[in-house]
Amino acid sequence: MRLTQTLLLSTTALWSLVSADVEFASPAAGASVAGGTPFLVSWRDSGIAPSLIDLTSYELSLYSGSNDNPQQLYSISTNTFSATSGNTVSVTIPQDIGGDGINAYFFGMISTLVAGGTVVNYSDRFTITGMTGFFAPSVKTALVSVSGTSGPNSTSDFAGALVVNKRATATAVVDAAQYATPYESQTGVIRYASMQPVPGSTITATNTAPLFATSSVVLATTYLTSATIVTTVTQSGTQSVSSHANTASAAPMPSDDMAKFLARWKD
Repeated sequence: MRLTQTLLLSTTALWSLVSADVEFASPAAGASVAGGTPFLVSWRDSGIAPSLIDLTSYELSLYSGSNDNPQQLYSISTNTFSATSGNTVSVTIPQDIGGDGINAYFFGMISTLVAGGTVVNYSDRFTITGMTGFFAPSVKTALVSVSGTSGPNSTSDFAGALVVNKRATATAVVDAAQYATPYESQTGVIRYASMQPVPGSTITATNTAPLFATSSVVLATTYLTSATIVTTVTQSGTQSVSSHANTASAAPMPSDDMAKFLARWKD
């Protein structure tokens, strides 16, 4: 029992170290809240880097429009990420900042990283009732093409590299020259690894000596500092392969002494 508790505590501690940026928990997708009335907005770890401990402050705002071009309608609050501030905030949306519309609204949070750069996360879409204002023509036009409750994709800007992600996916748009820079010479929270080589069809190497010297391992005896590398992006491979089904006919069953031997085990 004590071992089980230790494992659970260790797992919880490790998860807290790898927890990631913001995923909105409420309002839920397709929910309906009343304008001019307080309600709670909450968020949690999304499971995608960067870690929450690498975020310093955030700005929470209300948005509308299309997922491709979110339009900020109202800045709600600015605060810091800390254990005391928590992951929930009470919000009251003025009724005159927008019009009525099913799933026309969503929240956006712009977070600042300790190492520099920003992360922008959006909530799912929801409805605000009792609104007395009007949407700008561009927002109203964009809402015509909106369907479903999914909000815009999250975006991150780390040291000039644009990363677009949604829940469990991440795609980096980078210059090919960044992959050519030696890994140990790179800086920033995102590093770039060159394309992995394709093994040859034959083994021609005769030198079996290690390519690199061995490295020592030091076990941690105290809490470590935050990781300086959030993620590594490996260059996509360009190799193409072709294959086809095996057209050879199956071999017949044995008819010699082996057949007699196998027959003994039929039962």
